Amino acid sequence: MPRNPTTESIATLGIDIGKNVFHLIGLDKRGAIVLRQKLSRSQIEVRLANLPICLIGMEACVGAHHLGRQLREMGHDVRLMPANYVRPYSKGQKNDFRDAEAIAEAVQRPTMKFVAIKSVDQLDLQALHRVRERLVSQRTGVINQIRAFVLERSIAVRQGAAALRMALPRILAATEKLSPRMIQIVQCLADDWRHLDQRIKAASSEIETIAKSNADCERLMTVPGIGPIVSTAMVAAIGGGDLFTRGRDFGAWLGLVPKQRSTGGRTILGRISKRGNRYLRVLFVQGAHAVLLRPACWERHGLKPWIEAAAKRLHRIKLIIALANKLARIAWGVLRSGRNFEVNPILPSPQP
Repeated sequence: MPRNPTTESIATLGIDIGKNVFHLIGLDKRGAIVLRQKLSRSQIEVRLANLPICLIGMEACVGAHHLGRQLREMGHDVRLMPANYVRPYSKGQKNDFRDAEAIAEAVQRPTMKFVAIKSVDQLDLQALHRVRERLVSQRTGVINQIRAFVLERSIAVRQGAAALRMALPRILAATEKLSPRMIQIVQCLADDWRHLDQRIKAASSEIETIAKSNADCERLMTVPGIGPIVSTAMVAAIGGGDLFTRGRDFGAWLGLVPKQRSTGGRTILGRISKRGNRYLRVLFVQGAHAVLLRPACWERHGLKPWIEAAAKRLHRIKLIIALANKLARIAWGVLRSGRNFEVNPILPSPQP
């Protein structure tokens, strides 16, 4: 490394993002290190504003999208990468400068898979989904806790939140089985449940409003099994889907394809890989399950021949996963083409 490197020779810059400290490694066109610097959060923007236009790589982590947007406005070519794809390029012991060097090496690879930089609206929508997901999880925990407490007192309630809600007055009136303190605890949990229901309803209403005002979400909602929750979650996760070349790649990114461990010319397939966005994958699986529960809509959406043929060779759980993958690929096609989902009727072949 030269003793007095100049920033003019920097062709590639790797940035290791931290909470308060950023580590920078700059490479020239030959791949030699010409910059090694440690900056605080208050210094990073000023320092990068004085750099010549170059290729900048970062791991897709907290704060990367915000910094990436700022650097793009300065004219830099900014690319985000999954941390798992950067790790193989790290050499020797792990430290922050080694990580930044690995990022600078990885961002130059022509076969590297990158992450799209999210807009402010995408991050806001994603945050709204995260809040709703947390509230739903908390509500499930409250319901399970009520069930456990009353079951300890020999009061069993059938499965389902609606059944427990209907049974709550009877449970609170069972003074012969529940002590006054336990009745008070269950009443407090019921109040928490009611409050969480209100917050979930408010978050869901806001998501529905966003879906109705977004053209991409409206097109996605023409796909069977996709409503406001799935459509907005998909737009928040992948935007316009530009980073995927085909629907099959999107299905693989979601983890809805078998895990492959092929070797020696043999194709070895296992369970689904469960890669990518777990939240979005769960939503697509739930949407596929909802479609299977409504056989009357299969023919209207052009899915009846496919579902009936797949049902003959697949277990119901595998059928749900296969349909979720199919719906994900259709949704990507709708999002990428900018057209609504349409069913083209299959015309009979002409008779000779």
